[in-house]
Amino acid sequence: MATDQVPPMTDEMPTPEPEAPQVEVDTDDHAKGYQQPEVDVAEMRRLLDGRHHEVRDLVRSNLAEHAQVLLDQEQMSTADFRERVKDVVVMMAETGQTGMGFPEEYGGGGDIGASIAAFETLALGDLSVLVKVGVQFGLFGGAVLQLGTKAHHDAYLADLVSGRTMGCFAMTESGHGSNVQALGTVATYDVEAQEFVITTPDDASRKDYIGNAAAHAELAVVFAQLDVEGERHGVHAFVVRIREGGEVVDGVRIEDCGPKMGLNGVDNGRIWFDGLRVPRTALLNQFAEVTPEGRYLSPIDNPNKRFFTMLGTLVQGRVCVGGAGINASKVALAIATHYAVRRRQFEATDPEQEQVLLDYGMHQRRLLPLVARTYALHFAQEVVAAQLHDVFSGPGPIEEGSDEHARRMLESRAAGTKALGTWHATRTIQECREACGGAGYLSENRFAALKADTDVFTTFEGDNHVLLQLVAKGLLTDYAGEFEEMDQLGMARFVAGLAVDTVVERTAVHKLVQSVRDLLPGGDTWDQEAGLLDPRYQLAMLRFREEHMIGGVARRLKRGIDQKEDPGAVFSRVQDHVIAAARAHTERLVLEAFVAKAAELPDGDLKVALNLLCDLHALSTIEADRAWFMEHGRLSSTRSKAISREVNALCRKVRPLAVDLVDAFGVPEEMLRSPELLAWGE
Repeated sequence: MATDQVPPMTDEMPTPEPEAPQVEVDTDDHAKGYQQPEVDVAEMRRLLDGRHHEVRDLVRSNLAEHAQVLLDQEQMSTADFRERVKDVVVMMAETGQTGMGFPEEYGGGGDIGASIAAFETLALGDLSVLVKVGVQFGLFGGAVLQLGTKAHHDAYLADLVSGRTMGCFAMTESGHGSNVQALGTVATYDVEAQEFVITTPDDASRKDYIGNAAAHAELAVVFAQLDVEGERHGVHAFVVRIREGGEVVDGVRIEDCGPKMGLNGVDNGRIWFDGLRVPRTALLNQFAEVTPEGRYLSPIDNPNKRFFTMLGTLVQGRVCVGGAGINASKVALAIATHYAVRRRQFEATDPEQEQVLLDYGMHQRRLLPLVARTYALHFAQEVVAAQLHDVFSGPGPIEEGSDEHARRMLESRAAGTKALGTWHATRTIQECREACGGAGYLSENRFAALKADTDVFTTFEGDNHVLLQLVAKGLLTDYAGEFEEMDQLGMARFVAGLAVDTVVERTAVHKLVQSVRDLLPGGDTWDQEAGLLDPRYQLAMLRFREEHMIGGVARRLKRGIDQKEDPGAVFSRVQDHVIAAARAHTERLVLEAFVAKAAELPDGDLKVALNLLCDLHALSTIEADRAWFMEHGRLSSTRSKAISREVNALCRKVRPLAVDLVDAFGVPEEMLRSPELLAWGE
C-alpha cells in the first residue's frame, strides 16, 4: 500500500476505454451553500487538548521554563548534555507532571489518562527529555508498578516517582531484538541461598540500547529466563541494583553505546551480568512467585498466556511513543506552515511582489494533507489512550479471568496506532524540512533535532513491521482463545483450518461494509454514485479494502497449508500482504475516529473546519492508494481524477485556515525557536 500522497493526475493523461457514466462532483471553491469558516484557535485547541487540558498546559509551561535545553543540545558535550537532561527531568518531576499515572500514596496523580496526555505534550520540546522521562517513569516505573506487588511498590515507587532513584528497563538484547520470548539472559534460583543468580551467557544475550544504563541508573528491571531446579519457566522480570553510590556493582558490566544518530541526552548502554546475586524478593511477582524452598507458583498456568499477559501490562509505553510521534509532527507543521505564509518566491500573480509559498497549489498539496492526517491521528490516539485508561483503571491488577478480549483489542490498536503515528512523524518532519528550503537545514530551526531524535521511534517500543504483524494476527484469529500461544506459524495453521468466509466474517468488517452499502445510493454501484464527501462512502472504501486484504491473506495461507507446504515458507511468502492488511485496518480505525469526532460537534464553524480536514484526510488516503482501488474495481479512472480535483479544492479551502489550525496544536512559542525563519516577511 502506498504511503505517500500521490501528486494529482492531469486530465491530459491518456484515458482507457469508455466507462459507465460517472457522477461528476462539484469541486468549485464557491459551490452553492459553502461559506468559509473561521477557526477559533482557543476553541480548537481546547478540543484537541480534551479532558486533560490542564495537564497539557502544565507541561507546556514547564517546557517554556526549560526552553534553554533546546540550545544546550547543540552547544554542550554529550556528557554535559546528559547531565542537563537528567536535571530537567528531575525538576519536571517536582511539578508532578511525570508521576500522573502512579498511585497517589506514592506521590503520583492516580490518573493514567493524564499521564499519557502529559507525555504526549512533552514531545513538543526536546526529545531527549521526553525519552528520559519515558524510560524512568514509563518503562522502569511502569514495570515496577504493573509487574510488582505491594512490597516492591513500597520499596521503590516513591523514590522513582520523585526522581531520587533513577532506573532502567533491561529487556532488549543484541541477538534477540523483538523476540522477547527468546531472551538469553538467565536467572537461576539458588535454593540454599534463597537468591537468583543472573547471568549473561554470551554476547548475543547482552542487554543493549538500554536508556539510563550508561550513566544514571541505580536500579534495573531485568528480563531473564527463569530457571528453578533445572526447569525453565519463561521470561520473568527482576528489579536489581546495578550501581551503588554511582559505581557499578560487582557482577555487572556496563558499556556506553556511544554516539547515536540522535537523542544524545539519553545515556544508552549495554549490560552484562556475571553471576549477579539478588534476593528472592527481587522477582516482580504479580504473575508468578518462587517460594523459599523453590516451588514455582503462578495464577496463570499456561506459560505463553502468562508471558503475553505480563507484556500486555507494559502496553502504555507503546501508546506513549505513538502519541509522541504525532506531537513531534505538530512542531514541524507549525514551523513549516508559519514559514509558508511569510516566505515569498517568484511573481506568480502580482508583478509587484512575489507570491507567498502557501498560495502555490503544490505547497498546499505538500503540507495541508499532512495537517489533516495529524488531526486524524490525534483523534485516533485519543481513542487508544482512553482505552488504555479504562483497561488499567479497574479495581485491581490485570489477571487471568479479566476482560482479555478488551486487553487484546487495546494491544492491537496500540500497536497499529504507534506504527502509523511514528511513520507519519518521519515523513512529516522530512517534508516540512524540505518545504523550508535551506532555512530548514539550520539547527536553530529545529528540524535537525526533530529528524535525528524521532527516527528511532519507528523501531523502539516495537519495530513497526513487527507491530503490524501483531495487528494482523488479531484480525485473522479474532483474538481466539489460543491467541497467546500462536506464533507466526501457529497463526498460519489456525487460519488454514477455517473457511475463508469465516475469517472475513469474524473481523466484522464485512458486516460494516454491507451496512454502509445499504445506506449509500446505487446498490452494487455504491462506489460510483455516492458523493465523494459522504463519510459513509469514504469509510466504505477503507472498509472494503480492509475486508478484501484480510480475505486475500486468509486464502493465500489456506492454499499453501492445504497443499502441504511448509508453514514458515507460506507465511514468509504472504508477509507483505499481512502487513498491508494490518495497515489497512489501522487506516480504517483512524478515519473512523476522525469521522466520529467531527460528528459529535455542534453545528458551527469548528465543525465545518474539522469536516474539511476529515474530507481532506479521507480522500488523500484513498488517492494515495488509488492503484489498489483501481486494480480491484472500486475506482474508475474518471472518479480517480475527480478525487484528485476534490483534494485540490479542499486544500484551497483549508489554506485560509492553515495558520489557525497549526496554532491550535498549542506548541509553545519557545519550542518553535526558528526566529529568523518565522519572522520572514514581517
